[in-house]
Amino acid sequence: MTRAADDAIVVTGVAQREAWAARVLPPVERLAGGIWSVPVPIPHNPLRYTLSYLVPGDDGLVVVDPGWDSDEGWAALEQGLRAAGATADDVRGVVVTHVHSDHHGLSARLQQHGAWLRAHHVPEDEIAVLAGTIGRHRLAAPAQPDVLLDDGDTVPVKGRTLTVVWTPGHTPGHICLLDADAGVLLTGDHLLPRISPNIGLQRPGSSPLESFLESLVKVAAHDEVEALPAHEYRFRGIATRARQLRAHHEQRCDEIVATVERLGAPGIWALASRLTWSRPWEEIGPMRVGAVAETMAHVRYLADRGALRWTGDVVTRPV
Repeated sequence: MTRAADDAIVVTGVAQREAWAARVLPPVERLAGGIWSVPVPIPHNPLRYTLSYLVPGDDGLVVVDPGWDSDEGWAALEQGLRAAGATADDVRGVVVTHVHSDHHGLSARLQQHGAWLRAHHVPEDEIAVLAGTIGRHRLAAPAQPDVLLDDGDTVPVKGRTLTVVWTPGHTPGHICLLDADAGVLLTGDHLLPRISPNIGLQRPGSSPLESFLESLVKVAAHDEVEALPAHEYRFRGIATRARQLRAHHEQRCDEIVATVERLGAPGIWALASRLTWSRPWEEIGPMRVGAVAETMAHVRYLADRGALRWTGDVVTRPV
């Protein structure tokens, strides 16, 4: 465990942080409550990997955020299952914190593994071989949910209580998962130790930033537990990290208002290109799409509060 300065989080995933700094995959680890952390690589992506979690129950495992759909990712997930003394046949369910490909991608392959074959009375000694064939020739369509989880619901896993904490913002249906007995909160992308998740406006009439800020208040109430995020590394200090993220978005709002005043009546693209990002605008590349969506989310939030006017074409200060 690494302690930091006042008003800073406490890193509990020390090996994970060291691996992040070294730009390598972190180890598979057994955590509190018998939960396993399994890094599943994301090809050609600066996030590098998703931290998938194996949650054991009395009659098998639940996999939370199985990761990006690739042969490399499947091999990494299988390796993690072996470390936990299990195989894909022991998986009784999959829970995704949100439906982005780096979280939801392998759900279909897990869903297909074994179940379809057994339904057609394939002998057990043939399933291991044939399931690999299904994987190589899998359908591109994502897995469809059997159960939709709402705030306060418990995940149907026998022998433990895994409670849904509804945290929209990064996506409309994002959830976190609280295991109070193990003392952990699986935070998905809602709460990460080092970076802010993208909060982008994707649906007319919505305010994802408002939802995200409200969700930060909700998870801050679970400050006593350890955060198990889907990227980077584990930490303690959920309330502290929530405050940091709120402060980040307040600063971003101030920067946007000041930039609009300086430019006069910019469009969203012109406004986004003048804001501060993690790298120069010219180097962002395809991620400019996310930058534009995030700028829109902040403008929507500010316009709802009367700090800006947004006609859809240009952004101005109110008269």
